[in-house]
Amino acid sequence: MSGRLETWRIQAYNTAKQSENKMHDDTVAKRFGFSGGLVPGVDVMAYMMHIPVVRWGRAFLDRGLIDARFIKPVYDGEMAEVTAEGSNDVLTIEVRSRGDLCATGSASLPATVPAFSLADYCEVPAVAERKPVNASSYETGKWLGTTPRRWAGEAASEYLADIRETDPIFAREGFGHPGLIQRVMNRVLVDNAILGPWIHVGSKMQLLSAAKAGDEITARAKVTANYDKKGHRFVELDALVVANGTTPLAHCWHIAITQPREEAAA
Repeated sequence: MSGRLETWRIQAYNTAKQSENKMHDDTVAKRFGFSGGLVPGVDVMAYMMHIPVVRWGRAFLDRGLIDARFIKPVYDGEMAEVTAEGSNDVLTIEVRSRGDLCATGSASLPATVPAFSLADYCEVPAVAERKPVNASSYETGKWLGTTPRRWAGEAASEYLADIRETDPIFAREGFGHPGLIQRVMNRVLVDNAILGPWIHVGSKMQLLSAAKAGDEITARAKVTANYDKKGHRFVELDALVVANGTTPLAHCWHIAITQPREEAAA
C-alpha cells in the first residue's frame, strides 16, 4: 500500500466546554493566546483513528499502533481535514484546520500483538480526596489509578456522534472506540489532582484487544517523567489500560502540560 488515502473531513466539536479543564472554555483559553476553547486532544486523536479503522478494520482495533502530536488547536465548529499517506503499511497522518497543521502522527498494523503482563502494572485506586496540583501529585515513579468508566448504550452512541465517527464497525459489532482509551488516560491526571487549565500534547497507543461497548475501563499508570521545559510543567505517563480488571486493552504513553507557564492569568 502506498500513496494518499481518502481525506476524512469533519466539523470539529468541543466536547469539553463544561469540563473542569478551563482550557476548553472560550474565555479562559483566550487568556492563553488561543482563539477559543480547545477541542480536546483525545478527540482530535479519535479523528485521526478513522482512516486506519477504514483501512484495517477489526485488525486495527485488535493490534493497531498509533501516535499523535498536537501542534496547534482545533476549534469548535471549524472544519478539520485528516489526511494520510501510506508507505510500507505505515500511514503518516496529519490534521489541518483553518489552514494550520494542527496534529501529526502515524498508524501501523504490527504483525503480532505485543505481550504485556497485568502483574507488571500496579493496580492502585485513584486518590480518595483530590487536592490542588503540587509537587507530589505526579512524582516520577509514582503509580496512579483511575475511577472505573463505562460507555454503553446511549453513552456509546453519543460518543461516536461527538467524535463524528461514522464507520459502521462500532455500532454493528458493538466495539468501543479506541478514543475512549485516550479519555481514560486523561482521567489518570484528572482523577488524582485538581488541575487548573492544562493541555494534552501527545500520545502513543498500542492496542492489544478490541474494547467492547460497556466494558469497565481503568488505567494502571506510572509517572515516568516530570519536568520543566520553557516554563511549562510536563508529565509523562506509561500505562496499561484494562477492561473489567482482566483484559489489557492498550499500552499507552501520554504526555501533558499540567501547569502551563503563567504568561496569562488562569
